[in-house]
Amino acid sequence: MPASATESSIGERIAVARKVAGLNQYALAQRASYSTSMVRAVEQGREPASPSFVACVARALGVEIEELYGRPYRELLEDDGGLPGVEELRTLFAEGRHVTALQPSSLDELAADLERARTLRHSDRARRAIARTPVLLRQLHGAVRDAPSDADRARAHRLLAQCYANAGQLVFRFGWLPLATQALDRAETAAEHSDDPLLPAHALQQRVLLLLSHAAYDTATALVDQSLDLLPSNDREATLALRGAAHLRGAITAARNCDTDRAHGHIDTARDIGARLGHQSTAYDTNFGPGNVEIHHTAVALESGDPDRAARTGSQLRLPANIPATRAGHHWQDVARAWVLTGDHGQALHSLNNARRVAPQQTRYHPQVHETTRAIAQTERRKSDSVAHFAYWLGLKL
Repeated sequence: MPASATESSIGERIAVARKVAGLNQYALAQRASYSTSMVRAVEQGREPASPSFVACVARALGVEIEELYGRPYRELLEDDGGLPGVEELRTLFAEGRHVTALQPSSLDELAADLERARTLRHSDRARRAIARTPVLLRQLHGAVRDAPSDADRARAHRLLAQCYANAGQLVFRFGWLPLATQALDRAETAAEHSDDPLLPAHALQQRVLLLLSHAAYDTATALVDQSLDLLPSNDREATLALRGAAHLRGAITAARNCDTDRAHGHIDTARDIGARLGHQSTAYDTNFGPGNVEIHHTAVALESGDPDRAARTGSQLRLPANIPATRAGHHWQDVARAWVLTGDHGQALHSLNNARRVAPQQTRYHPQVHETTRAIAQTERRKSDSVAHFAYWLGLKL
């Protein structure tokens, strides 16, 4: 077993935090607005903890969500060679308004570098993307400083905003939520100085993802609506992609907030927009299109408490070839959790292996994958070789 094997599950960490807070399972369930049976099942490892459950429990216990997830998986990352670039990002954020800028290349070259970093993220090579990001950010700050005209300075700010947003998604993926928050703060500030009226709407949508991690559903809902209000009334691809992406954010927010009707309303609207668009769009890094709508439809079923539908429809879904690897991988992670909740652990493990096949890096570091694997193993009297091998690959000690 790798030295990085994680010793405790989310459920076990919740039980410890609950006891430290002096609460029994019933009291925690009341504070978190979940049933006592759900709290018990998660603590005992019989059901994987959903993102919504973890967020609500963290809020109820007054602890950081990273404490319950046990993330970032520092030992696992060290075994894999570390995460080059993270400390450089910490330093850059610590510099505040006094960022040490580097001599920039041309704006066209910087734009190409940013696109390469995004491509690395989408193709499940986030570690390489993070390693490149600090230098790129410093060069973009240099481009803002050295811009020969207002137009060039506005464009540099636009690229800087997009680079900070990309950085936020990268560190978020590995569990560094405070760093992700700082990156998004910087993205919003740079967007305000750009010449792009759509960037503020995009930044709000990114903020929603962070708010979901804290179960701040009312604020997230308000930001989805605000993002939609900022978008112009036209049928340009960028506008349609951002509008559709906002509705997908709204759908997940509503589903986690137990507002199923609102969630399905968002999905229906997004489906209409996707049909008008007719393809997967890369505009504003949304990757919005018909395929992504159906992926979110499965996620809404799961988050709304209908794992049977999520498992069946998710397994039957034929993903477009141009869906990013990380998006496809996340879909199969959701399907695996749905199969566990329906009691079909063979299908759950099959779905986990699908996630591993298309997005191995994301799958290895995702807490939901770890918890789903634990739940599968928990229900087996004797651990099958397939489960044991998958757990070993994750660095889990079962």
